[in-house]
Amino acid sequence: MLVDSPPEQRAEHAPAPPTRRTARALGLLVAVAVLLLVALASIAIGAKELSPEQVWHGLFHDTGTYGDVVVDERLSRTILGLLVGAALGLSGAVLQALTRNPLADPGLLGINAGASAAVVTAMTFFGVTSLSGYVWFAFVGAAAVGALVWFLGGSRGATPVRLALAGTAISAALYGYLQAVMITDDAALGKMRFWTVGSLASATGLTIVQVLPFLAAGTVLALLLARPLNAVAMGDDTARALGANLNRTRALAMLAATVLCGAATAACGPIVFVGLMVPHAVRSFTGPDLRWILPYATVLSPVLLLGADVLGRIVARPAELQVGIVTAIIGGPVFIFLVRRRRTAQL
Repeated sequence: MLVDSPPEQRAEHAPAPPTRRTARALGLLVAVAVLLLVALASIAIGAKELSPEQVWHGLFHDTGTYGDVVVDERLSRTILGLLVGAALGLSGAVLQALTRNPLADPGLLGINAGASAAVVTAMTFFGVTSLSGYVWFAFVGAAAVGALVWFLGGSRGATPVRLALAGTAISAALYGYLQAVMITDDAALGKMRFWTVGSLASATGLTIVQVLPFLAAGTVLALLLARPLNAVAMGDDTARALGANLNRTRALAMLAATVLCGAATAACGPIVFVGLMVPHAVRSFTGPDLRWILPYATVLSPVLLLGADVLGRIVARPAELQVGIVTAIIGGPVFIFLVRRRRTAQL
Protein backbone atom coordinates (compact mmCIF):
# COMPACT_ATOMS: atom_id res chain seq x y z
CA MET A 1 0.00 0.00 0.00
CA LEU A 2 1.44 3.35 -0.99
CA VAL A 3 1.85 6.00 1.67
CA ASP A 4 0.44 9.32 0.56
CA SER A 5 2.74 12.31 0.84
CA PRO A 6 1.91 15.16 3.24
CA PRO A 7 -0.42 17.84 1.82
CA GLU A 8 2.26 20.55 1.89
CA GLN A 9 4.67 18.35 -0.14
CA ARG A 10 1.95 17.50 -2.64
CA ALA A 11 1.28 21.19 -3.02
CA GLU A 12 4.99 21.95 -3.44
CA HIS A 13 5.46 19.50 -6.28
CA ALA A 14 2.01 19.70 -7.85
CA PRO A 15 1.91 20.90 -11.47
CA ALA A 16 2.18 24.66 -11.56
CA PRO A 17 -0.86 26.63 -12.74
CA PRO A 18 -0.66 27.87 -16.35
CA THR A 19 0.07 31.47 -15.32
CA ARG A 20 3.03 30.38 -13.21
CA ARG A 21 4.37 28.10 -15.91
CA THR A 22 4.11 30.98 -18.37
CA ALA A 23 5.97 33.27 -15.98
CA ARG A 24 8.72 30.67 -15.57
CA ALA A 25 9.02 30.20 -19.33
CA LEU A 26 9.18 33.95 -19.94
CA GLY A 27 11.70 34.30 -17.14
CA LEU A 28 13.88 31.65 -18.77
CA LEU A 29 13.76 33.55 -22.07
CA VAL A 30 14.78 36.73 -20.26
CA ALA A 31 17.63 34.81 -18.61
CA VAL A 32 18.84 33.62 -22.04
CA ALA A 33 18.74 37.22 -23.31
CA VAL A 34 20.78 38.39 -20.31
CA LEU A 35 23.26 35.59 -20.93
CA LEU A 36 23.70 36.70 -24.55
CA LEU A 37 24.33 40.29 -23.44
CA VAL A 38 26.91 39.20 -20.87
CA ALA A 39 28.61 36.99 -23.46
CA LEU A 40 28.81 39.94 -25.85
CA ALA A 41 30.26 42.05 -23.05
CA SER A 42 32.84 39.34 -22.38
CA ILE A 43 33.94 39.51 -26.02
CA ALA A 44 33.88 43.32 -26.20
CA ILE A 45 35.50 44.20 -22.85
CA GLY A 46 38.96 43.23 -21.74
CA ALA A 47 42.12 44.39 -20.02
CA LYS A 48 43.19 45.80 -23.39
CA GLU A 49 40.75 48.50 -24.47
CA LEU A 50 39.35 48.11 -27.98
CA SER A 51 36.67 50.14 -29.72
CA PRO A 52 33.47 48.43 -30.92
CA GLU A 53 34.75 48.77 -34.49
CA GLN A 54 38.02 47.09 -33.59
CA VAL A 55 36.19 44.26 -31.83
CA TRP A 56 33.92 43.75 -34.84
CA HIS A 57 36.86 43.85 -37.24
CA GLY A 58 38.86 41.42 -35.11
CA LEU A 59 35.92 39.05 -34.78
CA PHE A 60 34.98 38.81 -38.45
CA HIS A 61 37.74 40.22 -40.65
CA ASP A 62 41.15 40.52 -39.01
CA THR A 63 43.61 37.70 -38.44
CA GLY A 64 46.22 40.06 -37.03
CA THR A 65 46.45 41.85 -33.69
CA TYR A 66 42.73 42.44 -33.20
CA GLY A 67 41.89 38.92 -34.32
CA ASP A 68 44.40 37.47 -31.87
CA VAL A 69 42.88 39.42 -28.99
CA VAL A 70 39.19 39.01 -29.84
CA VAL A 71 39.03 35.51 -31.30
CA ASP A 72 41.97 33.64 -29.80
CA GLU A 73 41.66 35.15 -26.33
CA ARG A 74 38.25 36.66 -25.61
CA LEU A 75 36.03 34.37 -27.70
CA SER A 76 37.65 31.19 -26.38
CA ARG A 77 37.49 32.59 -22.86
CA THR A 78 33.81 33.42 -23.25
CA ILE A 79 32.87 30.00 -24.62
CA LEU A 80 34.77 28.23 -21.84
CA GLY A 81 33.08 30.50 -19.28
CA LEU A 82 29.68 29.55 -20.68
CA LEU A 83 30.46 25.85 -20.43
CA VAL A 84 32.12 25.92 -17.01
CA GLY A 85 29.49 28.24 -15.52
CA ALA A 86 26.70 25.93 -16.66
CA ALA A 87 28.57 22.92 -15.25
CA LEU A 88 29.09 24.52 -11.84
CA GLY A 89 25.48 25.69 -11.59
CA LEU A 90 24.06 22.34 -12.63
CA SER A 91 26.29 20.38 -10.28
CA GLY A 92 25.37 22.71 -7.41
CA ALA A 93 21.65 22.29 -8.06
CA VAL A 94 21.99 18.50 -8.27
CA LEU A 95 23.98 18.32 -5.03
CA GLN A 96 21.54 20.60 -3.20
CA ALA A 97 18.72 18.26 -4.19
CA LEU A 98 20.77 15.17 -3.38
CA THR A 99 21.74 16.36 0.11
CA ARG A 100 18.46 18.21 0.70
CA ASN A 101 20.60 21.18 1.73
CA PRO A 102 19.89 24.44 -0.13
CA LEU A 103 23.29 25.79 0.94
CA ALA A 104 25.27 22.89 -0.54
CA ASP A 105 27.72 23.36 -3.39
CA PRO A 106 30.10 21.12 -5.38
CA GLY A 107 32.73 21.50 -2.67
CA LEU A 108 30.46 19.96 -0.03
CA LEU A 109 31.07 16.38 -1.20
CA GLY A 110 34.78 16.93 -1.77
CA ILE A 111 34.63 16.64 -5.56
CA ASN A 112 36.43 19.94 -6.21
CA ALA A 113 39.04 19.04 -3.60
CA GLY A 114 39.62 15.65 -5.21
CA ALA A 115 40.14 17.15 -8.66
CA SER A 116 42.41 19.87 -7.26
CA ALA A 117 44.52 17.42 -5.27
CA ALA A 118 44.98 15.19 -8.31
CA VAL A 119 46.04 18.10 -10.54
CA VAL A 120 48.47 19.42 -7.93
CA THR A 121 49.93 15.92 -7.60
CA ALA A 122 50.34 15.74 -11.38
CA MET A 123 52.10 19.12 -11.48
CA THR A 124 54.37 18.47 -8.51
CA PHE A 125 55.39 14.82 -8.84
CA PHE A 126 54.90 14.08 -12.54
CA GLY A 127 55.85 17.41 -14.10
CA VAL A 128 52.53 17.78 -15.92
CA THR A 129 51.73 21.41 -16.75
CA SER A 130 49.25 21.30 -19.66
CA LEU A 131 45.51 20.75 -19.58
CA SER A 132 45.79 17.83 -21.99
CA GLY A 133 48.02 16.15 -19.43
CA TYR A 134 46.27 16.86 -16.16
CA VAL A 135 42.62 16.79 -17.28
CA TRP A 136 42.68 13.05 -16.75
CA PHE A 137 44.21 13.45 -13.31
CA ALA A 138 41.35 15.82 -12.44
CA PHE A 139 38.78 13.27 -13.50
CA VAL A 140 40.49 10.47 -11.63
CA GLY A 141 40.70 12.61 -8.49
CA ALA A 142 37.07 13.73 -8.71
CA ALA A 143 35.87 10.19 -9.41
CA ALA A 144 37.98 8.67 -6.64
CA VAL A 145 36.67 11.14 -4.06
CA GLY A 146 33.11 10.73 -5.33
CA ALA A 147 33.39 6.97 -4.94
CA LEU A 148 35.01 7.29 -1.51
CA VAL A 149 32.30 9.67 -0.30
CA TRP A 150 29.67 7.27 -1.62
CA PHE A 151 31.34 4.36 0.21
CA LEU A 152 31.86 6.23 3.49
CA GLY A 153 28.36 7.64 3.28
CA GLY A 154 26.93 4.13 3.35
CA SER A 155 26.83 3.27 -0.40
CA ARG A 156 23.40 1.67 -0.83
CA GLY A 157 22.33 2.96 2.55
CA ALA A 158 23.69 6.46 1.90
CA THR A 159 21.77 9.37 3.35
CA PRO A 160 22.20 13.11 2.68
CA VAL A 161 23.70 13.69 6.13
CA ARG A 162 26.23 10.86 5.78
CA LEU A 163 27.27 12.03 2.32
CA ALA A 164 27.74 15.62 3.51
CA LEU A 165 29.78 14.56 6.56
CA ALA A 166 31.99 12.25 4.51
CA GLY A 167 32.54 14.94 1.89
CA THR A 168 33.42 17.57 4.48
CA ALA A 169 35.95 15.31 6.19
CA ILE A 170 37.63 14.30 2.93
CA SER A 171 37.74 17.93 1.72
CA ALA A 172 39.50 19.04 4.91
CA ALA A 173 42.11 16.29 4.54
CA LEU A 174 42.74 17.03 0.86
CA TYR A 175 43.06 20.78 1.32
CA GLY A 176 45.54 20.10 4.11
CA TYR A 177 47.52 18.01 1.64
CA LEU A 178 47.37 20.82 -0.94
CA GLN A 179 48.70 23.36 1.54
CA ALA A 180 51.48 21.03 2.63
CA VAL A 181 52.65 20.47 -0.95
CA MET A 182 52.54 24.15 -1.80
CA ILE A 183 54.42 25.20 1.34
CA THR A 184 57.21 22.62 1.07
CA ASP A 185 57.83 22.91 -2.68
CA ASP A 186 58.64 26.40 -3.97
CA ALA A 187 58.70 25.27 -7.59
CA ALA A 188 55.31 23.63 -7.21
CA LEU A 189 53.95 26.79 -5.60
CA GLY A 190 54.99 28.84 -8.60
CA LYS A 191 53.29 26.43 -11.00
CA MET A 192 50.12 26.00 -9.00
CA ARG A 193 49.30 29.42 -7.61
CA PHE A 194 47.79 30.68 -10.88
CA TRP A 195 45.72 27.55 -11.43
CA THR A 196 44.47 27.19 -7.86
CA VAL A 197 42.81 30.63 -7.74
CA GLY A 198 40.50 29.70 -10.63
CA SER A 199 40.88 31.48 -13.96
CA LEU A 200 39.50 31.62 -17.50
CA ALA A 201 42.53 33.49 -18.81
CA SER A 202 44.30 30.42 -20.20
CA ALA A 203 41.31 29.28 -22.27
CA THR A 204 42.06 28.01 -25.77
CA GLY A 205 40.16 26.21 -28.47
CA LEU A 206 41.97 23.02 -27.48
CA THR A 207 40.81 23.41 -23.87
CA ILE A 208 37.20 23.65 -25.05
CA VAL A 209 37.50 20.63 -27.32
CA GLN A 210 39.02 18.52 -24.55
CA VAL A 211 36.40 19.21 -21.88
CA LEU A 212 33.31 19.62 -24.08
CA PRO A 213 32.40 15.90 -24.34
CA PHE A 214 32.53 15.49 -20.56
CA LEU A 215 30.56 18.65 -19.88
CA ALA A 216 27.94 17.67 -22.46
CA ALA A 217 27.56 14.17 -20.99
CA GLY A 218 27.30 15.50 -17.44
CA THR A 219 24.76 18.14 -18.47
CA VAL A 220 22.50 15.65 -20.22
CA LEU A 221 22.64 13.26 -17.27
CA ALA A 222 21.89 16.03 -14.76
CA LEU A 223 18.89 17.30 -16.74
CA LEU A 224 17.51 13.76 -17.07
CA LEU A 225 17.61 13.40 -13.28
CA ALA A 226 15.19 16.28 -12.66
CA ARG A 227 12.11 14.11 -12.02
CA PRO A 228 13.73 11.44 -9.81
CA LEU A 229 15.59 14.12 -7.83
CA ASN A 230 12.27 15.89 -7.26
CA ALA A 231 11.11 12.73 -5.53
CA VAL A 232 14.35 12.32 -3.55
CA ALA A 233 14.11 15.91 -2.33
CA MET A 234 10.75 15.10 -0.70
CA GLY A 235 12.27 12.51 1.64
CA ASP A 236 13.14 8.83 1.40
CA ASP A 237 9.74 7.44 2.38
CA THR A 238 7.85 9.68 -0.01
CA ALA A 239 10.33 8.98 -2.80
CA ARG A 240 9.89 5.23 -2.37
CA ALA A 241 6.12 5.66 -2.33
CA LEU A 242 6.38 7.52 -5.63
CA GLY A 243 8.39 4.67 -7.12
CA ALA A 244 11.80 6.37 -7.19
CA ASN A 245 14.90 4.19 -7.04
CA LEU A 246 16.85 6.01 -4.33
CA ASN A 247 20.17 4.19 -4.73
CA ARG A 248 20.24 4.54 -8.50
CA THR A 249 19.20 8.20 -8.40
CA ARG A 250 21.84 9.09 -5.81
CA ALA A 251 24.55 7.18 -7.65
CA LEU A 252 23.71 8.86 -10.97
CA ALA A 253 23.52 12.27 -9.29
CA MET A 254 26.97 11.72 -7.79
CA LEU A 255 28.24 10.66 -11.22
CA ALA A 256 26.79 13.75 -12.93
CA ALA A 257 28.26 16.08 -10.30
CA THR A 258 31.63 14.32 -10.50
CA VAL A 259 31.87 14.60 -14.28
CA LEU A 260 30.75 18.25 -14.31
CA CYS A 261 33.01 19.34 -11.44
CA GLY A 262 35.97 17.33 -12.66
CA ALA A 263 35.83 18.84 -16.14
CA ALA A 264 35.24 22.39 -14.87
CA THR A 265 38.05 22.17 -12.31
CA ALA A 266 40.48 20.71 -14.85
CA ALA A 267 39.76 23.53 -17.29
CA CYS A 268 39.79 26.52 -14.93
CA GLY A 269 40.89 25.47 -11.46
CA PRO A 270 38.58 25.48 -8.43
CA ILE A 271 35.99 28.28 -8.66
CA VAL A 272 33.85 28.70 -5.56
CA PHE A 273 30.33 29.89 -4.77
CA VAL A 274 28.87 29.75 -8.31
CA GLY A 275 27.32 26.35 -7.64
CA LEU A 276 25.92 27.61 -4.35
CA MET A 277 24.59 31.07 -5.13
CA VAL A 278 22.80 30.58 -8.42
CA PRO A 279 20.69 27.45 -7.66
CA HIS A 280 19.76 28.92 -4.27
CA ALA A 281 18.69 32.23 -5.84
CA VAL A 282 16.84 30.49 -8.67
CA ARG A 283 14.82 28.40 -6.22
CA SER A 284 13.23 31.54 -4.78
CA PHE A 285 11.63 32.19 -8.17
CA THR A 286 11.00 28.72 -9.59
CA GLY A 287 10.04 26.93 -6.37
CA PRO A 288 11.45 23.48 -5.56
CA ASP A 289 10.75 21.88 -8.96
CA LEU A 290 14.08 20.77 -10.44
CA ARG A 291 12.56 20.64 -13.90
CA TRP A 292 12.83 24.43 -13.75
CA ILE A 293 15.73 24.88 -11.34
CA LEU A 294 18.18 22.95 -13.54
CA PRO A 295 17.51 24.88 -16.79
CA TYR A 296 17.61 28.20 -14.94
CA ALA A 297 20.88 27.25 -13.22
CA THR A 298 22.32 26.20 -16.59
CA VAL A 299 21.60 29.65 -18.03
CA LEU A 300 22.21 31.97 -15.07
CA SER A 301 25.40 30.43 -13.67
CA PRO A 302 27.40 31.46 -16.77
CA VAL A 303 25.93 34.95 -16.33
CA LEU A 304 27.51 35.13 -12.88
CA LEU A 305 30.80 33.59 -13.96
CA LEU A 306 31.26 35.69 -17.09
CA GLY A 307 30.06 38.82 -15.29
CA ALA A 308 32.67 38.24 -12.57
CA ASP A 309 35.32 37.64 -15.24
CA VAL A 310 34.47 40.90 -17.04
CA LEU A 311 34.54 42.76 -13.71
CA GLY A 312 37.96 41.33 -12.95
CA ARG A 313 39.28 42.63 -16.28
CA ILE A 314 37.95 46.13 -15.62
CA VAL A 315 38.91 46.78 -11.99
CA ALA A 316 42.59 45.87 -12.34
CA ARG A 317 43.46 47.30 -15.77
CA PRO A 318 45.90 46.88 -17.40
CA ALA A 319 46.28 43.69 -15.34
CA GLU A 320 43.45 41.28 -14.46
CA LEU A 321 41.83 39.99 -11.30
CA GLN A 322 41.19 36.27 -11.71
CA VAL A 323 37.57 35.16 -11.81
CA GLY A 324 38.02 32.78 -8.87
CA ILE A 325 39.02 35.73 -6.69
CA VAL A 326 36.07 37.84 -7.85
CA THR A 327 33.51 35.09 -7.22
CA ALA A 328 35.00 34.52 -3.75
CA ILE A 329 34.76 38.25 -2.95
CA ILE A 330 31.15 38.33 -4.14
CA GLY A 331 30.22 34.94 -2.73
CA GLY A 332 31.43 35.48 0.84
CA PRO A 333 28.95 38.24 1.76
CA VAL A 334 26.18 36.56 -0.26
CA PHE A 335 26.72 33.28 1.58
CA ILE A 336 26.55 35.05 4.95
CA PHE A 337 23.33 36.76 3.86
CA LEU A 338 21.79 33.45 2.75
CA VAL A 339 22.72 31.73 6.01
CA ARG A 340 21.32 34.58 8.11
CA ARG A 341 18.12 34.69 6.07
CA ARG A 342 17.73 30.92 6.42
CA ARG A 343 18.23 31.13 10.21
CA THR A 344 15.70 33.97 10.45
CA ALA A 345 13.17 31.97 8.44
CA GLN A 346 13.57 29.01 10.81
CA LEU A 347 13.01 31.05 13.96
